[in-house]
Amino acid sequence: MAVPALTPRNAPARSLPLREARTRLSQLVAMAELTDTVTVVTRDGDSRPVAAIVPAGAARSVAEARADAERLAEVTAGWARRLEALRAQSGRRHAAELRGVAAALAEVWAELDKRAAPGDPALVRLRAAHADLLGG
Repeated sequence: MAVPALTPRNAPARSLPLREARTRLSQLVAMAELTDTVTVVTRDGDSRPVAAIVPAGAARSVAEARADAERLAEVTAGWARRLEALRAQSGRRHAAELRGVAAALAEVWAELDKRAAPGDPALVRLRAAHADLLGG
């Protein structure tokens, strides 16, 4: 499609009531084709747009954009499923690792209890710090 010479790319759309658009349809279609002009059609006596006459390239772009948006939604959903599966897998792996660390800490505390004197202030401070770290 040739680049239009008469209308700037970001020119505002013109607006016409349906009755006038009906009588000038051939002219409006030619303008859309040759100059990429967009004409918004309104109901007679109402300023709200009800339709538009757009260049064919713009209409194709909308259809392509809709198809691209649908494809993007499919791809996004696929990635979301993959990320959720990885998050779940990672959560299971970390839970297993955390159980291992908790078991190792329990062994360490049992060994400290055997070796340290009852009421040892250093051990009391260490238990308090450990309890704070665990949140309780």
